Amino acid sequence: MKRIFLLLMLAVFVFSCKNENKQTEKHIDVAQDMPDTEAVSYSSFGKEINDTDALSSKKMAAKFESMTIGDSINTKMIAKVDEVCQAKGCWMKVDLGNGEQAMVKFKDYGFFMPMDIAGKDVVLNGKAFVNEVPVDEQRHYAEDAGKSAEEIAKITEPKKTFSFVADGVLLKEE
Repeated sequence: MKRIFLLLMLAVFVFSCKNENKQTEKHIDVAQDMPDTEAVSYSSFGKEINDTDALSSKKMAAKFESMTIGDSINTKMIAKVDEVCQAKGCWMKVDLGNGEQAMVKFKDYGFFMPMDIAGKDVVLNGKAFVNEVPVDEQRHYAEDAGKSAEEIAKITEPKKTFSFVADGVLLKEE
């Protein structure tokens, strides 16, 4: 009688282990069918921020277009860097995806960006606004960007620009 009981217990144990393994295998198969999600790594500059709720550059462009000179909003956006100040990284221009750019400066000159990040993606947090940039300021930025004397001389009128004062920036690492 004891032998039958022990064999019965052994059979229950063996079958329950096999069932448990099948469940585990199913779980693994399901996990393998899940799409790969790539973790994004960033270098952080200025105030600590995250990329949650950041507007795309195209959505930000639409917001800029609806604003008039003097308007401002607090926001977060993702954009591709077009240019960076080659003197010390104290400003950058980002692509808004509609043929326009936004001039980005850093709050209170509290931080600077690497000068070799043109073409890289950034997340900006801060204040977006529309302003008019005088000729002398435009020429100064053109000089910082390494533009030729000919290009600088062509700047003769104030320009309506889209601007951003960032208190924090995330630079996407590759």
